[in-house]
Amino acid sequence: MTTDELRSRVVSGIGGRLIGGLLSTARFTTEGDVHYRRERDAGRPVIFTLWHGRLLPLSYYHRTWNLVTLISASADGEYIARLVRRWGYEVVRGSSSRGGGPALRQLIRRVRSGRSIAVTPDGPRGPRERLKPGVLTAAQLTGCALLPVGAGASRTWWIEGWDRFMVPQPFSRVHIVYGEPIPVARSADSEQLRTIATRVESEMTRITARAEQHVAR
Repeated sequence: MTTDELRSRVVSGIGGRLIGGLLSTARFTTEGDVHYRRERDAGRPVIFTLWHGRLLPLSYYHRTWNLVTLISASADGEYIARLVRRWGYEVVRGSSSRGGGPALRQLIRRVRSGRSIAVTPDGPRGPRERLKPGVLTAAQLTGCALLPVGAGASRTWWIEGWDRFMVPQPFSRVHIVYGEPIPVARSADSEQLRTIATRVESEMTRITARAEQHVAR
């Protein structure tokens, strides 16, 4: 085992317990659940689409949903991958910039077995809250609709970086908002994909702002 691997295991192990304990004190509320339930009840997997900076509370809340998630193959991504595995996720390593092709094939196989996926389309390096095209390709090839989801917390710590990573403080209120599913036709051309990307990005911005407004009351 290399030094980096050992450090990753220690940090993700200790950090995972601390973060899990912290988030267990939060009070979660949700809005727009009907959008997901409609797809689930019809037996249609979805691609949950969330901004990288909101990954922590959203990953914790959905930890029992039997989801598959795409995490960057970078060294930093290893910490997140180990954390969410502890929370019950199946992790596929890769991104649009590194290992995207093999990762996409793995995601397609999981969807065909009935599993929903969680993706951060502005990762792994940003720009922050700007949709990259890889998630549209995943939706085209899997036939899954994109289901935007956002989160806000009443009290937070912000880890400054490209994604402005949100860590809810102890006993905070966390509000989660689900948007309407957005289909991506397999036959969509480049102009149609640009239109869909704008729509998805706008919806993700809207529901994130909605979640923030809810906890600011």
